[in-house]
Amino acid sequence: MQNNNAPKENLLGNPDSGVVVTGGGSGIGKATCIALASVGRPVSVWDINGASAKEVAEICNSDYGVKSHYLEIDVSDSLAIEQGVDPSVEALGNVGGLVHAAGVPGPGPIDMVDDKLWDSVLDVNLRAGAILTRVFLPALKSSGPGSSIVMVSSIEGHVGSGFLTAYCASKAGLLGLTRALSQRLGMDQIRINSVCPGVVETPMMAPLLAIDEIRDKLSKQAPLGRVATPEDIAKSIRFLLSDEASFITGTSLIVDGGFIAIGAI
Repeated sequence: MQNNNAPKENLLGNPDSGVVVTGGGSGIGKATCIALASVGRPVSVWDINGASAKEVAEICNSDYGVKSHYLEIDVSDSLAIEQGVDPSVEALGNVGGLVHAAGVPGPGPIDMVDDKLWDSVLDVNLRAGAILTRVFLPALKSSGPGSSIVMVSSIEGHVGSGFLTAYCASKAGLLGLTRALSQRLGMDQIRINSVCPGVVETPMMAPLLAIDEIRDKLSKQAPLGRVATPEDIAKSIRFLLSDEASFITGTSLIVDGGFIAIGAI
């Protein structure tokens, strides 16, 4: 077992406080769990795919020597979220961080989006973020001043796409939720921010990026000349959870390689 001895001075609040990561079994969520474990933070990996969640938790423990925990959980189920709090806190000792990275795409223009699709996208991407914050608030307060929350939004939360109606609404909603919650959470010295990725090498984007012409076009459009890796986004999330971001709250960090800065979307 590799025992990570990385300096922890940049970690917010209690450097040993655990972090719950939804969608932690793959993509940005997985990369975030590993990025946090690499600097010594315990993680609870939540994912609808229990096998993937278990695998990531085992990597965090075996490769970095941190406490790890996993739950097979559907974050569209409010009761399941509530029931997941105590096991996660018990496994990690305390929880001083929360990352909502679980998300679903829900493509379709408004005339093709029925009630079921709309609700399924908003439930996972947006409503779950509010429920998670509510049920973990006592644990975050108990962990002490400096606890932090990061919502994974998207550049689609800043700009619209007619083919992603529900997705854009849900991700824009996370930005509004972040701003609104910053006031209430700030009373307890808890910070909340959003990260807005662009095009990232994730399972959600895999079918699109598998088409060479589309990958090449998207890469050439970005000022940095490539699409993002999950690790690019995970490092930004880790920063927002860290003491280096101790006066940043209620805002969003766009991590897209300059994509929307030049109107490429």
